[in-house]
Amino acid sequence: MESLLRRVKTRLSIHAHRAVRGLVEGEYRSVFHGRSMDFDDLRPYVAGDEVKDIDWKATARHGSPLTKRYIASRKHTILLVVDTGRDMAARAASGETKRDLAVLAAGTIGYLAIRHGDLVALVAGTDDRTDFVVPELTESHLERILQRIHTTTRLDGGASSLRAQLEYVARAFRRRMIVAVIADDRALTEPEHRLLRRLAVQHELLWVSIGDADLMREEWAGEPMFDVADASALPRFVRENAALRAAFKSSVTATAERSEQLFESLSISSRRVTSASEVIPGIFRLLEAHKHARR
Repeated sequence: MESLLRRVKTRLSIHAHRAVRGLVEGEYRSVFHGRSMDFDDLRPYVAGDEVKDIDWKATARHGSPLTKRYIASRKHTILLVVDTGRDMAARAASGETKRDLAVLAAGTIGYLAIRHGDLVALVAGTDDRTDFVVPELTESHLERILQRIHTTTRLDGGASSLRAQLEYVARAFRRRMIVAVIADDRALTEPEHRLLRRLAVQHELLWVSIGDADLMREEWAGEPMFDVADASALPRFVRENAALRAAFKSSVTATAERSEQLFESLSISSRRVTSASEVIPGIFRLLEAHKHARR
């Protein structure tokens, strides 16, 4: 069995290794007023600070007491929430399967988390079942997560129901986590809006959506195309209709804009990807935006 994590790590090594190190080393660190091994900066002394934390040389230069502030590193749980219904077995905009892009996105986020010493867990499923993989921080554990996403996302699998997985997260987890959702690029329903509002208060949310294929693209004209929801064929006369092609493009743009507005209103960092080549750079930008977001 091919190692999916090795495939992810190979792509990571090709892309901006320096950026990877920076994210791994600094992504989840938080400043506390207690002690730790890592010095961060100086701030004015306030009553109650430890006298031994005063930087006397800096105090002499500044003219008033300055206290050393330290960085403490906290271990997080990164919860990957992945739609493994048959919608994710369809083609992405690039022609690759959404499943392969989802595996790459989950592997990238999971690998960066493990390198930092964070735990990684998985919630995945369809309309009729939701599976939970408990958090661990080993590469072998992440490999099992990626294999589960890969093997359960099939055209003959259950229908997609991201709402079911979001409801599971809202119901099952009380402790604050970083929740990374990897899902189909579609308009979210009003019940899903309500779930996101609830989850955004309880957890830190990241969202990766995978763009749909334009089945009317000219280069695919000779290939049979089917709707993964019910296996119905898409007739050639429909695929060649210029007005429908324009309507499809307009719908994709409108859906992406509405989703972006929703995520921004809830302070959810999001990124839309359409090909494997976009996934890793997109994850880097997503994490950087999340790190600097106001919450």
